[in-house]
Amino acid sequence: MMSPNRVSEDRGSPSHNFRHTPLQIIHIAANFMRIWSIYSMYRYFLQTGASVVLFLFACLAPASILFLILQKPWKGRPLSNTQVVPSIINGGITALYLVLWGKGLKSCGPVRAILAEYSGAVLGVLSSVLYGRRNQMWKKIGGLIAMLASLYLLSEGWATSTYSPFYILTQTCCKLNWNLPWEDRDDSEAQTQTEPILGMKQMLVPIIAGILSALRRVIARRVSIKNQLKRRLHALTIASATCFMFPLAMWDMIIGSSSESDSNRKLPFSAWAFLSTILFGNIVIFYADSIAEERLHMVFSSPRHLAAASACIIIMEIVYKMDFSLTGFVICCLILGFGIYEATSLERNRKDSIRNSDLSNGEFDNQIQMSPLPT
Repeated sequence: MMSPNRVSEDRGSPSHNFRHTPLQIIHIAANFMRIWSIYSMYRYFLQTGASVVLFLFACLAPASILFLILQKPWKGRPLSNTQVVPSIINGGITALYLVLWGKGLKSCGPVRAILAEYSGAVLGVLSSVLYGRRNQMWKKIGGLIAMLASLYLLSEGWATSTYSPFYILTQTCCKLNWNLPWEDRDDSEAQTQTEPILGMKQMLVPIIAGILSALRRVIARRVSIKNQLKRRLHALTIASATCFMFPLAMWDMIIGSSSESDSNRKLPFSAWAFLSTILFGNIVIFYADSIAEERLHMVFSSPRHLAAASACIIIMEIVYKMDFSLTGFVICCLILGFGIYEATSLERNRKDSIRNSDLSNGEFDNQIQMSPLPT
């Protein structure tokens, strides 16, 4: 006879973690491809000056069709109005999130836009107010201050080599590199003058987008109970987001065609930018995050997810030769990860209490047949 404590220890054993290694590799690879698609999208915006709304709509429409073909929400058990109506409303939130996030990506750059998505952890502060856990309030406030401080440092250019406090040290190291000709060194120094200091006013757009992204995930979790139902409702959400974005795209096309800056409203075709955004930016990342949430118990707004995304960002910044400061970026990520950890402390405590209560009930109710642990 095996006790519940023994089962909980087995769940955290090295063999149990080793079985989850392929899933972790899949999740990291999917996030890497998604971040790669973001950098290709950003480079596409810089080179072509295309409209953000038109590009996102052109990528979201095929993605919604593929989701509908894969999930077939019209088959199986009929969906109730209490599930369909919130999913449609969630589609409107998703459309607004995509538009704001795309605007923030074009104006703030990929590093700030990606890290600003984790600002949705501020909803943890609201959860502490709703649940009435006043003893956890100081942790929530500390986490909120840390997240705001990290985003402020990002807006001030700490993640860029041009405006980082470690810029002087970097320039000294570059001058000591005698392997480069003086012409190449001058070109590299001129090339780093790319990303300006934004300030928190410009960072509000990606921050609001990150909060909306967290809100749509919360609504999706509340509406769908089972995993298969979650995927069916997500197909409806993406289709609804496409419908909400359609008039915005048409309005942007009409206004762009009638204005003098018609060249900024064109939508030239780039195979990799479109295909990577459709496949990796919408479809693959959804299934990867669903697997990570169901099997690995890793949600988006978590320090583990931030650590995986940060490693992918470092690789992309080096490959694309961006204006990047590794030291400043790591400091900003550490502060942001600490803020997320403190802001989500209530959710971890609730999960631990539920798990402990289930274990204690299993000891007194039935020692032979124990109820499964909650996921």
